[in-house]
Parts: sequence; structure tokens; C-alpha cells
Amino acid sequence: MATGSLSAQRLRLRLQGRVQGVGFRPFVVRLARDLELSGFVGNDSRGVFVEIEGRTADLDSFRRRLFRELPPLARISGMEVAALPARGESSFEVVASRREERQDLAITPDAAVCPDCLAECLDPGDRRYNYPFTNCTNCGPRYSIILEIPYDRPNTTMVGFPMCEDCRREYEDPTNRRYHAQPNACPECGPRAWLSTAQGEEIACDDPLVEAAALLRKGGIVAVKGLGGFHLACRADDDEVVRRLRERKGREAKPLAVMVKDLTEAEELAVLSDSDRKVLTGPAAPILLVPRHPSSPVSKEVCGESDLVGILLAYTPLHHLLLSHTALPVVMTSGNASGEPLCFENGDALERLAPMADAFLLHDRPIHRPIDDSVLLSLQERDPLPVRRARGLVPDPIACAHHTDHPILAFGGDLKSTMCVLDGSRAVLSEHLGDLEDPRSYRNFLAAAERLKDLLRVEPELHACDLHPGYHSSRYARDLGVPLIEVQHHHAHVVSCMAENRLDGPVLGIACDGTGYGTDGSIWGGEILLACHDGFERRASLAPFLLMGGDLAALEPSRSAAGVLHAASGEAWTRFFPPAFSDDDPERLEQLALQLRRGLLTVPTSSMGRLFDAMAWLLDLSRRNRFEGESAVALETAAHAAGAVDPPPVEVDRNGDGLWRMNGNALVLDILQRYREGEDARLCAALFHEGVCEMLARATRFIARETAVRTVVLSGGCFVNRLLLDGVTRRLRADGMEVHRHRLVPPGDGGLSLGQAVVAAARSRKGGRPCAWPSPE
Repeated sequence: MATGSLSAQRLRLRLQGRVQGVGFRPFVVRLARDLELSGFVGNDSRGVFVEIEGRTADLDSFRRRLFRELPPLARISGMEVAALPARGESSFEVVASRREERQDLAITPDAAVCPDCLAECLDPGDRRYNYPFTNCTNCGPRYSIILEIPYDRPNTTMVGFPMCEDCRREYEDPTNRRYHAQPNACPECGPRAWLSTAQGEEIACDDPLVEAAALLRKGGIVAVKGLGGFHLACRADDDEVVRRLRERKGREAKPLAVMVKDLTEAEELAVLSDSDRKVLTGPAAPILLVPRHPSSPVSKEVCGESDLVGILLAYTPLHHLLLSHTALPVVMTSGNASGEPLCFENGDALERLAPMADAFLLHDRPIHRPIDDSVLLSLQERDPLPVRRARGLVPDPIACAHHTDHPILAFGGDLKSTMCVLDGSRAVLSEHLGDLEDPRSYRNFLAAAERLKDLLRVEPELHACDLHPGYHSSRYARDLGVPLIEVQHHHAHVVSCMAENRLDGPVLGIACDGTGYGTDGSIWGGEILLACHDGFERRASLAPFLLMGGDLAALEPSRSAAGVLHAASGEAWTRFFPPAFSDDDPERLEQLALQLRRGLLTVPTSSMGRLFDAMAWLLDLSRRNRFEGESAVALETAAHAAGAVDPPPVEVDRNGDGLWRMNGNALVLDILQRYREGEDARLCAALFHEGVCEMLARATRFIARETAVRTVVLSGGCFVNRLLLDGVTRRLRADGMEVHRHRLVPPGDGGLSLGQAVVAAARSRKGGRPCAWPSPE
């Protein structure tokens, strides 16, 4: 070790980023001792502090290697360096953590089990053989068990499990990968798993995972407590078993995720690219939506007619052991009734899941922050598209281009709810919180807001919410008495994409989704905005049609179809309606006609999502939306099956107020007439997709010429559609435009809160002054 020679220098390093719970302090100790440097390292609420002393050349080497040799889960986002007087110390140690009021730390997400821990778990000669809670500094629970910062064992739910002598020895040995691994445990001192009846009685057995696997093989449904909450599990290759799970859970048609043991098994179920393999085996271990293998043994009841299947690999030792004993692909769907929040406590799960599960695989490691599995959409060799941002990704911060002096809390929307804290230039989104219509989900939303503020040690000085007058999240924000900025829905979508791509604007933002409250009181959803962070101007929109019955239209595509055909053909619209509909329910058809004629219980909309619903229904591809986007998924699946087609004629014209109108109504009527003349439904679906892409690209070109803005962002839930995303991107890039999409947050409503927070920050900086936009030529 270095001593106090005259040539010694001393530095203080302040390191920020993902530097707690990832083996960072042990790494620093090993690196310092390897270079014979003295000093100390410790955690606090801002990150990691280091004082390091030695020869100048060794200090330079330390700083280089600090970045080059980081532990697998660690990331450094910032480093401050200051010179100090040398002290002449002779050792390098870990010192006690410090608690500060300010919290600048990037909190580590939960991470999938690493190869070393899995090998120990499967090794009959290892003391952790078959232990389902094996972990180290490179893997295991983090966010789900953390109570507060700094990340030390007393500040996690592992506080109730004192370490045995062997675990304590590992924990205190700088050469061991469990050095300061806070969830470190073994069968002697750590959490335990057991199997229970639906009535909560423990089932006596030698190995609860072996017994649970036997139940699954026999066709049973098992509630499995995992890392961030419960799953409902059943074998994925049996139609009757999967149908029974759907009936009990109340999930009639929405696709279910399938867990497999490893990549070899995944390859039997899905067609994987190299990028897919990397994502599946990464520390986040998400559900990845990938093309289904033609000879997959998975039941059609799992994902219906979709050409995609949601695959995830076993990501904890418990899952690996269960899957090893089951020797089958297993459905792993969230442990809740449809629409309710995730179960994460044993007692609550036994109460709520008892009607659904035949048995419960429980454990006693408490979960403090319930969190669902993340969902990503494969784009083959490109970065995947986030669909649901949760376990493994949350609470990774998103670095924003601008700084705010006032902490902001944005409440997102009511569907696929998230919230976002923006403090300084760092945005932290909550996990996916579900849909707020359910009272339990709404209570979880309120609790999550407090958990997020407490963890980040921030008291927001400004709030942001959606413009919609009826959103539960917006009503709550309005009642809090904190200064509030209300943000138009599609502006928030566009700015969320701008923020994660670090774009200042102006941009042309194409925002396509099912519904968003417009500034004119109508329902928007197929928009092109000229946008900056602090404001926007609507430059193009889908031609409007009447939406009947409000939220019912999202469930019954026939309502959207009637509105679209009425807008396209006037009072003659009924002759284009399917004859079977008229024969089966003539009174219903007359009711729809009366509503449209008199404008009863209707609202004008430019919704792209409802346009997709209408087309799917008219092509006999979907009768009802049993889950959000079901009709659109059916339409996209049919279009993929058809292959490439040339785009049909489309109409994009300017109306009297200078707004470009994309005539989706005429496109639907044109495609419907082709279908009635004998064209295959799959070909018609492909033509519709090409027509929509052509309309969006053509309108964007017109606006780009008027404004000289050639940077485009794509956002809104419709851009989870691969054909739409690729078709619009390809056309605009061919015209030399710069096109950006989402990679960090979902394009759907799960990303709204980020956009709201950034808009609020921009408006607060400008004092509410409006943007100035180029006028239409």
C-alpha cells in the first residue's frame, strides 16, 4: 500500500450513476489495492464517494480502469474530482454509508440471475444447491426490495434475515463476488419457499419446487411468488389447461407470456435474431414479443391468431429450478384478475388468487415495490421497442437535455399508467401501474406516487397531468393544490420521444393512437404536430368521423365502422355495411343510423386506433375488442401474411382552416369495396396498412416543405404496429428526413408521464410564453 511519501497525491471522487447494489465498492477496493493505493470508498444518497491516495501515474491508471473494468450492472453517469492534501494512510477500506437529504443516485433495477449463481444453484456439491434465492453483486433483487437509500442491507427487506457465519464471511471478503451483496443469503439464514393449498395450509413435501412442477405437469394452475410479485402459471402446451386459466383469470383473449428455461427451448417456440437472443439473456430478462415458430408446441390458446409470441427466460433461481423440474414451456401471466393490480403479498394473494390457483408456491422474502415483467417488441436486428417498462428497466433514469430547478411530478394517463419525477436533468419513471379504472389499481397508483417521492427524496414543486377533464390521474392532480400544468395528450407523446432522443425541436411529431383529448374538445388520435417542448401546432389530422357511445366504441368496432362509412358516403353508408349485420340485428342497424343522422351520443374523432378497428371489423377479421388493440393486432397479422403490396390511392388535402386532412374514411371505403368484389382479406389488410403509411408520409412531406423542419418523431400506441412503424420510417428516410422512434419508453401511454414532465419544465422556464411557428404557405 502507498505510504505518505512526498510524491503522493490524494483525490476525492464523487461518482454518480448506477453505482450501488452492483458490486461497485468491492470493485473499487480491489482496483485500489491492486494499484497499491490507500484511502476509502463509501455509499451515500448521491452515489459513491472515494478518497484515493498514491503516485500520480497510479491515480491516472485507477481512473482509466474505473471506467474500463466496471462490474456488469454498473454504470457511471458523472464523476467530480477534487485534489486534497495527502494523509499518508496505509490501507484502502470501505467506510460506513452516509445519509444525505439530496438523492442523486441511479437506483439499480432488479437483475436476472447471473451464470455463476445459476451454476452454484445447480451444483450438487455447492452449499447453495437448489437454493431458489441465490444471488451476488452481479444479479438478483434490487429495486423490488429497497426501502430507502443508501442501498445497504438494513435499508432493504432483507433486514429480517441476519447472515450466517459463511454468508458473513463472503460479505466481508473483498475478493468474493458477494462482498457487500446486500441480498446475500443461503439455506441456513435466508428466505425459504414452500407450497401451500389455496386455503393457505402448507403442503408437506421434500421439495416444494419439485411438487409444484408435478402439479403443473398434471395440468394444475400454480400461483408463483417471484421477484416483483405473483405469476399464475400453467403448462403452455395444453389447450384445455390454458382455457381454464383464462376463464379463472377473466382474460378471455389477450395473449399470454410463456417462460422457458433457456435459449435452446426458446428457439423451439420462436424465430429469434441475434439481437433477440441478446435481449432475452440480458440482465433485464424481459418478455420479448417475437415471431412464433411454425412448429411451436405452444397451444393456440396462448396467443390466438397473432403471429407473435411473448417469450421470457427463467430469470431467478426459483424459476430455473421450477422449469427444470417441469421440463415444459410454462405460461407465466401476472398474478391478478384482469384489470386489477399485481398481487405481491402472501396474504393478499391467497385471498385474491384462491379462485384461480390450485396451489401457491410462496416465499418469505418481502417485496416492497411490486413490479410486473417488462415487455419489448422485437424488431429483429434493430433495438427492440418498449411496450411495457417495468422489471429490469425501472427505475433506470433517463437523461434529459435541459435542467429544471423545480422538481416536477407528472401523473401520466389513465391507461397503461406511469408517473415521472423530473429533478435537475434526470427523469425517473415509475413502473407500469396498469389501468386506473379499477379501484385497487387507483389505490396502487396513489401509493406508488408516495413510494417514488420517498425513494427519490423529492417534494415536487410543480405537477403535470393530461388535459382530459375526466381522467382519474388528472382529477387527482387538480385536487392537490400544487401548481399544475395540463398537457395535451399527443403533445406529451411527441415530447416523450423527443426527450429520450435528446431533441430540442422543432420537430414534426406523428402521433397515432386510440384516444386523446384535443384542445377543441374532440377526440384526437391521428395527428401531425409541429412541436417543441413548450408548445405545438396541429398541422395535419385524419379526416374526422363520428364516434358513437364514447368508450363503448373501443369495445365494439362496429360503432367505429359505422362512423367511418357515414363520413365516407353520407346517408348511403348502410348499403356498405355487412349484410349479415342487417339480417342478424336490423333494429341495431337502425339505431346506429339514427344516432349518426341526429348526432346523438356522438363525438367527432380523428382516432387512428378506431380507424384500424373499423377496417378489421369490415374485413371480418375481428368482431369485438376483448382487449385493447385486439382488432388492430388481427389486422396487422393478416397484413403480414399477405406480404408486400403496392399502396392504394390516398387523399391528403388542405381544408379551409389550413389543416392538412388525411382521408382515412375514403381509404376504408375503397378497401371495403375491393373486399366485397372478392379480394382476399389478408391482401386488403396489407393494402390498408400501405395506404395509412402513404397518407402519413405524404402529409409530413407537405408540412416539411412549409416549415423547413425535417426532423420527425413517431409516437403513440399505434406505432407498436411493425408495419406502420417501418412503412412510415422507410418513406420519410427515403426523402432524406431524420426519423426517430422510441427505444427507452413505450410509444403508448406508458411514456406519457415523461412527455408531460418535460413540457412542464419547458413551460416553467419560459414563463408560459407561447411558441412562434412558421405560417402555412
